[in-house]
Amino acid sequence: MALRPICEPVDLPLGTSVLAERVEHRDDSPELGRLLHFHDVSELVIFDAVRGSFLADGRRHAVADGTVVFAPSMRHHDYELAPGAKSWTLIQIDPYIVEHLALQPDYARLARPFAARPDSAQWQRIETLAHWLREVTTANARDPLVIRIVELLLLAVVASPEVEAADAGEDTAYVERLLPAVEYLRRDPGAAVALEEAAAMCNLSPAYFSRRFKRVFGMNFTDYVRTYRLHLAARRILTTGAPVSDIAYGLGFASPSHFTARFHERFGMTPRAYRQSVRRRQDN
Repeated sequence: MALRPICEPVDLPLGTSVLAERVEHRDDSPELGRLLHFHDVSELVIFDAVRGSFLADGRRHAVADGTVVFAPSMRHHDYELAPGAKSWTLIQIDPYIVEHLALQPDYARLARPFAARPDSAQWQRIETLAHWLREVTTANARDPLVIRIVELLLLAVVASPEVEAADAGEDTAYVERLLPAVEYLRRDPGAAVALEEAAAMCNLSPAYFSRRFKRVFGMNFTDYVRTYRLHLAARRILTTGAPVSDIAYGLGFASPSHFTARFHERFGMTPRAYRQSVRRRQDN
């Protein structure tokens, strides 16, 4: 059975760098099954009540009460959460903040997905910072204090002991085999790459690569490349003032009109309308 990917651009409104919210499920909550996905923002999840697994890059990390997980922007990840009461704080962060921090030695772990299990003192600090972050973002999401709190929070997370990961099993392990092609696209999303070239990067025949890729990602390689580029484009439309034509050519689309047509198919509006809709929400 294919692992169905969700790949949605999470709208961080212009001028807003972080979204923070509480998520709570009742005692009769069902199991939350696997749904392989990626998104534009970096994701930090602080689990205070949960049993299950966090899966990323072909590895499985056990999650329990007091576990923190992190997934960088555009990295495939997944959750398996047991039935029953569960709760966590979900923090979605502008990827440019995280990418800048990850260049510093103290924050280097932010370049990859991981799970951590803080000790009691670390957990108290993380909970305090997360609560403070929710308060500040609720009062004024553009408060300069938001980024400072996020930096402290991420520093506390990367200082916590990492949860040892195990092989995630056959289906998710397929992701690791396909990572050379995925990483190539991540490094240079505008570069032309044919199916045969992608297969060669993974040391697989084109036919086998194509079958395995569709099984894991729920779409063929060509559709995946287009979807990935469209979501990067959505992020750039929201976070930069670059002309739509520059964004289109920079991400490998043949022309601005071709890009606009594909963008409209994916998001239900043109790139310019997408940018304007977010600005109107901010003005209101």
